[in-house]
Amino acid sequence: MATIDALLDDLLAKEGGYVDHRDDRGGVTNFGITETVARAAGWTGSMLALPRALAIAIYRRRYWTGPRFDDVAAISMAVAAELFDTGVNMGPAVAAGFLQRSLNVLNRQGQDWADVAVDRAVGPATLDALRRLLTLRGARGEAALLKALNALQGARYIELAEGRAANESFVFGWLANRVA
Repeated sequence: MATIDALLDDLLAKEGGYVDHRDDRGGVTNFGITETVARAAGWTGSMLALPRALAIAIYRRRYWTGPRFDDVAAISMAVAAELFDTGVNMGPAVAAGFLQRSLNVLNRQGQDWADVAVDRAVGPATLDALRRLLTLRGARGEAALLKALNALQGARYIELAEGRAANESFVFGWLANRVA
């Protein structure tokens, strides 16, 4: 079973080190952390010198505990891992919204659990719906949910590339490395 430490190791391997790609709206990054995010976390140095430990702390706070993906992990580590990866690349609110939308269409028109508000924040209703899915449908329910999350993620990458030609620089890697 994966842990947040293993997820962070995998993520940092994917993200690599210092990057300054002309087509990246996020600008300069190191370990996948944008300069804006690093500055918001208090980093004042060169992005080339961003410490790995600070990048890990930012990922934990901003993309794991902040959006409550750690609470999702207590129910399903596989779902939490998917949300974490999507959240890092698209924003945690997008990932949480994908979860809520998917849970709402897997509830058999409200027969298994009530629809949850698609407010893009993981709260008690979202966590309860996830628990109900796994209780009622087990491993097959988890697998179906993961497929739904990946489908939404892949569709979003294509939409991003269609909406901004410069994103075509990244869409192959996004689809090859981030969509299971």
